[in-house]
Amino acid sequence: MEKRKIKRIIAIISSVAACFTLLSCSIVSTTYDIGKGTVKTTYQTAKFVTKAGVATGSLAYDIGKFTFDVVTAPLDWPMTSDIDTIDGLSPKEAIREGRVKNSPYVINGRRYQPMSVTTARNYKEQGVASWYGYETYHQQGGRMTANGEAFDPLKPSAAHKYLPLPTNVRVTNLENGRSMILRVNDRGPFVQGRIIDVSAGAAKRLGFYDKGTARVKVEAVEIN
Repeated sequence: MEKRKIKRIIAIISSVAACFTLLSCSIVSTTYDIGKGTVKTTYQTAKFVTKAGVATGSLAYDIGKFTFDVVTAPLDWPMTSDIDTIDGLSPKEAIREGRVKNSPYVINGRRYQPMSVTTARNYKEQGVASWYGYETYHQQGGRMTANGEAFDPLKPSAAHKYLPLPTNVRVTNLENGRSMILRVNDRGPFVQGRIIDVSAGAAKRLGFYDKGTARVKVEAVEIN
């Protein structure tokens, strides 16, 4: 009897040690809620995996007719934007502390003040959209968006200078009528006259990938 107890204790200790070593045994359930006008949904079983020695979490939710996988990028990944500071901190420290959503940030010495979540609920604007993402195909490893997510140029995502991160918006190409919902999880574009940067994949679906830019309407939307 005692021998069986000892063997059982050894087996438990070995399992715990394996979990700490692999950082792959945690499963969590939590609520992702950033208020009306953006996203409100619940996700479960977010599995933690190890990449570059850092545990990263992931979740998935439906965005329009697509499933968007939100993956937290390891903090040693380079960022997609050349942000100097966020809320007075280094970008990655601000991401680590969760001080990104609508915090002021600095790009090339210029300070940007994002709008409040309340203001963002009624956001509508027309202007020029461009796209980004091709460069990530030629980089080793991955890239981190301004709110700490892993950037995937094929996913329905976007960058905006002033919307809280993340926010969901409907982007309509006014030149061909195509429309889709995108997750704003990054900062940009920092080119005069442009109001939003969409992912390369989104630009293809919206029909302006080859052209490079298009006149669009952008509206904040709520996803239940």
